Amino acid sequence: MERTLSDIAQLIGGEVIGNGSVIIRSFAGIEDAQEGDITFLANPKYAGFLSQTRASAIIVDRTVELKSKPGIRVDNPSLAFVKVVEAFSGSQKKHFQGIHPKAVIDPSVKLGKNVSIGACAVIEKGTVIGDNTVIYPNVYIAEACQIGSDTVIYANVSIRERTYIGNRVIIHNGAVIGSDGFGFVTVNGRHQKIPQVGYVVIEDDVEIGANTTVDRARFDRTIIGAGTKIDNLVQIAHNVKIGKNCIIVAQTGISGSTVIGNNVILAGQCGVVGHISIGDNVIVMARSGVSKDIPSGQVVWGAPAQPAEEEKKVRVLYKNLPKLFDTVREIQKQIQKIKK
Repeated sequence: MERTLSDIAQLIGGEVIGNGSVIIRSFAGIEDAQEGDITFLANPKYAGFLSQTRASAIIVDRTVELKSKPGIRVDNPSLAFVKVVEAFSGSQKKHFQGIHPKAVIDPSVKLGKNVSIGACAVIEKGTVIGDNTVIYPNVYIAEACQIGSDTVIYANVSIRERTYIGNRVIIHNGAVIGSDGFGFVTVNGRHQKIPQVGYVVIEDDVEIGANTTVDRARFDRTIIGAGTKIDNLVQIAHNVKIGKNCIIVAQTGISGSTVIGNNVILAGQCGVVGHISIGDNVIVMARSGVSKDIPSGQVVWGAPAQPAEEEKKVRVLYKNLPKLFDTVREIQKQIQKIKK
């Protein structure tokens, strides 16, 4: 497929800079692009590649000046590049269709139109699945679950009883939804299990990464709000409530009964204690430990997490501790000399 730069600009709603008749044949990242490719710059970290890339054209933010080669200015280069990739690669992934004869489906299960179910998937009694949903091989769906339309559940996912999953949800391989929360009471030195009788609600347009776990509530519900995106290897404990459009990055763990607002970002390897609240639009930077409530709008970092600017000062001082120690030791020597 070939398109002119002007054609692509029209597709993504951008402004052509330079020669709009340049022919584009494919797409690539800014470091790997070759002649005939279009690429993009969204992260200023890679600005040095603007003059080095071999790409024939570059999609950039409207504030960026292009001098070395043609390009397109847009409001959101990442989103624009997604549209370009879809245009050149034949849009989105095509899923298989139909119900495999080796799928095990209880007679009471209600299937919508055009539902696809792979080999060795098991769907228990009373479950309802909406139109156009795709269930890949070896998925287990327990009894009395509700799954919406246009949802995709990849191989080896386990969904426990009474789980509610909305529309256009994507759950990647190996995720476990609705497993028991970690609840025990110690009696006479032995840990007695506390029944976990709640359930999980996953709202519309959520994406859950591979090998992530979302525990069912002890009572009531564990909730993942609409539009939230969860990376691989995330642990969400019982009764956690996560708001809308949050980003939760790999290896983050959220303890029980914590409430997280809307548009929150938890970066990689964050740990969050239980029974606290995190307000709207909070950013928790990577490898932070959150041990108390965070008001809306804050950016925090560290363990324990504190305002990011304070943590930066602490880290600068920490790096200088060896030098400071040497200085203090020298001062002590001078004091001893004075005393003598």
